[in-house]
Amino acid sequence: MLSPLCSALPALSIPTSNSTAVPHVSEWFEEQLEDDLKWSFAVNRILHAATSKFQDIVLLDTKRFGKALLLDGKLQSAEKDEFIYHESMVHPALLLHHNPKTVFILGGGEGSTARETLKHKSIEKVVMCDIDRDVVNFCRAHLSENQDAFQDEKLHIIFDDAKVGLEGQPEKFDVIISDLADPHEGGPCNHLYTKSFYEEGIKPKLNDNGIFVTQAGPSGILSYNVFSSIYNTVKHVFKYVIAYTAHIPSYADSSGWVLASDHPFKLDIEDLDKRIRERVRGELRYLDGAFIVSSTVINKTIRTAMMNETHVFTEEDARFTHGQGLASHA
Repeated sequence: MLSPLCSALPALSIPTSNSTAVPHVSEWFEEQLEDDLKWSFAVNRILHAATSKFQDIVLLDTKRFGKALLLDGKLQSAEKDEFIYHESMVHPALLLHHNPKTVFILGGGEGSTARETLKHKSIEKVVMCDIDRDVVNFCRAHLSENQDAFQDEKLHIIFDDAKVGLEGQPEKFDVIISDLADPHEGGPCNHLYTKSFYEEGIKPKLNDNGIFVTQAGPSGILSYNVFSSIYNTVKHVFKYVIAYTAHIPSYADSSGWVLASDHPFKLDIEDLDKRIRERVRGELRYLDGAFIVSSTVINKTIRTAMMNETHVFTEEDARFTHGQGLASHA
């Protein structure tokens, strides 16, 4: 939410059907992280705003984090630190695969996950499936850092529910990346975190030696409840599972990911650095071999909770991060 900026939005007559520039605002962005916890930072102005049939879309110019993308008032990414999230989302899985050529992305409408994927020289085809065409078009128009990715002929975009989009693909993939919104009570993505979807939707669409990676929500010392559940759920489906984390300043928390395969991983610093040099175009800003390996070292409190976790994510028994979803648009 924006507060007190939210009260100023109607007065600014922000357009909802077309994205246009909006006058200068000097206020604060505020998001409710938990029932008793809010996160706030200063906003220079609202750059663009639109509304799709699924959600409100806003691009802010913030003082500390640069451009910030909001969906339904929740921060998705910020210009100054999104590279941390998206490098972590993409590169460990692609580097641990022996020769990734085809990738399917569930969600990822802003284009940053596709951007990082397309840095790998071996990639021949990326399919990105996002349910919201307006979000993709909004980001294509306003996120200049992703323009090359959106124009890359290797990127194929389909607009559908991610489950339907993946099941409708005639081929299998070397890597499947799940870059979906966190599971929220009533949210449209909750079924895409379940054991049944991993078993019946993800696994059959992976090639031999294929790798699956999913974002797994907040992973901080006070916020790992969903993270540990997703980790345990994936462990019930795949033989080899790795959890890893990174701190995202604009989230005011750490994020977690879970990476899985039925074939063992080789986490070797020198080998990872060699693959980065040989396989990735340009320089990574956040990751190298040492940090990829170190990111898998989870602190004792969370590691113990993960090892003792018994909850398995199902549609009947789910865990949620804070926030309200749009179940009617699932």
